[in-house]
Amino acid sequence: MVLNVTGNTDFSATDVDQQQFNLTPFPIFIPEKRQFFLENAGVFDFSLGEQDKLFFSRQIGIDSETGNQVPVNGGAKLTGTIGRLQFGLMDVDTRSSGPNPYGNYAVVRLKESLWGGSYIGVMGIDKRSGNVLDSFNQTGGIDTRLAFFRDWLVDAHMAGTQSPGEPSGNSDVGASLSYRSNWVEGRFERRKIGANFNPEVGFIEITDANQTNGDLTFKVRPAIKGVREMQFEGFILHAPDTQGVVQTQEWQGTYRAEFNNGGYTDDDIADVFTQRITTPLHIYKNVFIPNGLYHFARHQLTYGSGKERRFTYNFFERFGGYYGGTLNEFRVRANYRPTAKFSISASETWDRFRLPLTNGHFSVALASVQGNYSFTRFLTFTSLIQMDTSNTQAVSANVRLRYNYRPDSDFYIIYNVGTQFASIAPANPPQVRETRFAVKWTYAFAP
Repeated sequence: MVLNVTGNTDFSATDVDQQQFNLTPFPIFIPEKRQFFLENAGVFDFSLGEQDKLFFSRQIGIDSETGNQVPVNGGAKLTGTIGRLQFGLMDVDTRSSGPNPYGNYAVVRLKESLWGGSYIGVMGIDKRSGNVLDSFNQTGGIDTRLAFFRDWLVDAHMAGTQSPGEPSGNSDVGASLSYRSNWVEGRFERRKIGANFNPEVGFIEITDANQTNGDLTFKVRPAIKGVREMQFEGFILHAPDTQGVVQTQEWQGTYRAEFNNGGYTDDDIADVFTQRITTPLHIYKNVFIPNGLYHFARHQLTYGSGKERRFTYNFFERFGGYYGGTLNEFRVRANYRPTAKFSISASETWDRFRLPLTNGHFSVALASVQGNYSFTRFLTFTSLIQMDTSNTQAVSANVRLRYNYRPDSDFYIIYNVGTQFASIAPANPPQVRETRFAVKWTYAFAP
């Protein structure tokens, strides 16, 4: 068993999120980076499909709209295994800060191992809040994974939520069948999400959806010099709401290749969307995409070099229609490691919009430069500078000096200007900047 305890927790030593520009009307998934939540995090994993999760720890201690930290009074986490039963218990308490009232989050997770990677599990989450209009949110679910004949997998879940004033339509039920072999992979999934399904301590892209999706990939290893494997993938999604009204549809044809030198290409021959906007989408400053049903197609080209060299790079180009206009996305990233002690990386993203709206012709650029230097095995320096032209104050910076003076024990000096944690909210809400200087000391011990 492992017990983790934290009090008046400061997460200033956590890696800064890369700035992102959300092009969709859906929340954006950003992985957890805070050490307290990362330790034995797999115990609490409850997948609802794709990136949707019944429990998402970034909903604790981070404002999902602004990315600002919400102060943590304290928390405890107990994880372990008894026979075939894997368990996790967590309780975290946060205090009020700005628009965020105080909150208490209690999580219980149990998973019973079955045969060959199969399991059955349950999860319960209880959130209590100082918000009088939303004083509690309770979530419960059961999930299973069943493996058959080595290549076949069945995943299924049932989950429900309870909040003030939401008596019905608060469930999520889904199942999928997957097959995987050396030459073909396939997946078929059905999922129904109620209009009032509301896991406030989870992550979910959409509600009120009756989803059907299928994915089929063929893999070949041709006798072509320099090519290790080629893949051909077809994907289709049909997701009307629970009343049968079309909300989201997508079909996609993709070609991929892996090369013997470690390089790769990942190209969408066609990615065709149907998307209904029911609330004006705030895409940029004073630009809103109006309500309506939109049809458009996009295409993608990607290439990346082998990762074992001192200098590596990749680029990404996606172009085509976008909500009645056009959008061109270009992204490039390069990494250089001249010595074992020093590395530097740089990235640039450029989005060029041409929309039939007032002020609809604009561009957004994101850029970052990161440097890392190791004075010794125990003393390291990291710096990250980022730029986002969609914000009024476009430049942010993070500088961190870390001294590992004993195993799992560190001394940090950190200076941060900007937002440490990015917003996961739909569209692109305004970000709140902060300037912080911190000196942090950690000490690990075994009883």
